[in-house]
Amino acid sequence: MTTQDTSSQVTEDTLFATRYAVRDAADRDRAPSPALSRAARELQLRSGELELAVQLGLVGTASDARGGPPRIPRHEIDRLRAAEGFPDALRERVRAVGTREGAELLSITSHRFTCLARTGHFIPVRFYLNRYRAVVWMYLTCELRDFAQDHADLLTGRTPPAVRAALDSGEDRRPRNWRGRKLGMLLRATSDPWSRAAAIAAVLDPVTVAEVVPDPYERSRLRVLRPDLLPGGRPESPAGRELVDRLLLADHPDEILWHRMSLAESLHEARRLSPAPRPAQAAGPGASRQTARGPATRLLSRRTPRALRTPRPPHGRRALLDRLRRRKPDPAD
Repeated sequence: MTTQDTSSQVTEDTLFATRYAVRDAADRDRAPSPALSRAARELQLRSGELELAVQLGLVGTASDARGGPPRIPRHEIDRLRAAEGFPDALRERVRAVGTREGAELLSITSHRFTCLARTGHFIPVRFYLNRYRAVVWMYLTCELRDFAQDHADLLTGRTPPAVRAALDSGEDRRPRNWRGRKLGMLLRATSDPWSRAAAIAAVLDPVTVAEVVPDPYERSRLRVLRPDLLPGGRPESPAGRELVDRLLLADHPDEILWHRMSLAESLHEARRLSPAPRPAQAAGPGASRQTARGPATRLLSRRTPRALRTPRPPHGRRALLDRLRRRKPDPAD
């Protein structure tokens, strides 16, 4: 075989391998994305860990074409499984611990850990209520380790005066920090301006939302798009639900003001791109006039006095009795 024949054969082999590599990649992209439960098994994560990984942006998702919950693309699963240290490295990035384990991780007392958390040095990533209806805050271990490296002076010695003053005033920034973190996750997950406005409105009470959004049709659209801040559901007991609802809503004046301004800005952008739908726009000009007259006409008809209403013709047994009464007597009788 000549050198030219050898070169030609190598070129053909290269084109053949490239063609099949491109086709295999396309087949992987067209492969159906597994559901979250199956993706969790393939990534060797619990469902809560996978949910947290998605919220933190560690695992990418794709919207379901049929309108179902988001799915994990096949190429994303392959990327994570091929990463160095899988699955331990991925598990460690989503590992969350409570106060006792966090204190042990930082080699400090639980009291000192709680003081640092209340003053905003640790940002919770989630929370839940235990059987005593006490709030249990959870923190990422990777963030705690980074804090220990950057702020070793806060882990030993006397408590700094600023931290002590915040504790004496009764400040507890854990709920506020969690809300800010949760809202940031929701805003990063979507680029739709109405969905972003709905996420901001989710941390404000209905009265405040009505003040910022006076249009009822816009408030209705925000309610439809409102995300669930606790996908796991609310506690069954009324006391537990009341406690959780208080943690979900902004309660500090500065926090409320910030979210009000953010909601107004997001709403302005949403109105500019796609105004909220209204019944008149959906039904058309002719139907809108009929719709506008319909409720008033029905209301007037309900309020019309009985004496002024047009009497209905009798029917059935009542009509038969009326005809018998009006019949003239027979002369033969």
